[in-house]
Amino acid sequence: MIKNLTGGFGITISGSMSSDPYISPGSVGAGQMRWNPNMNCIEVNDGNMWKSFTWSYPTIELDHNAKAVMNWAMQKMQEDSLRQQRIKDNPALQKAYEAIKRAEANFDILDKIAGKCEVCEQVQSSQ
Repeated sequence: MIKNLTGGFGITISGSMSSDPYISPGSVGAGQMRWNPNMNCIEVNDGNMWKSFTWSYPTIELDHNAKAVMNWAMQKMQEDSLRQQRIKDNPALQKAYEAIKRAEANFDILDKIAGKCEVCEQVQSSQ
């Protein structure tokens, strides 16, 4: 049985089960179970007393930041899908989009060249 869960980056966990009841090995009556009709629950003898055996179910979800990132990504996917459809349906937008792609490719090439330029790095560091 999993008793405790811990969230991590982007994950929130609430409502996980506590460590009760702890059953002391070797104690008289330890581990015995009974139904308590007055409290409508199962009780477990921990060796000293009867403890209610409560059921809890953890809730595992994304934290606020992870949800925001997911919502942003879904919005961008919808925007991109709409944009691609508009480009497909409009020849002028097709040409503009092709020009953007060429410009991005040129930028990437120039960025790689500039990134390896020792003179450029020396000039930037002296400023």
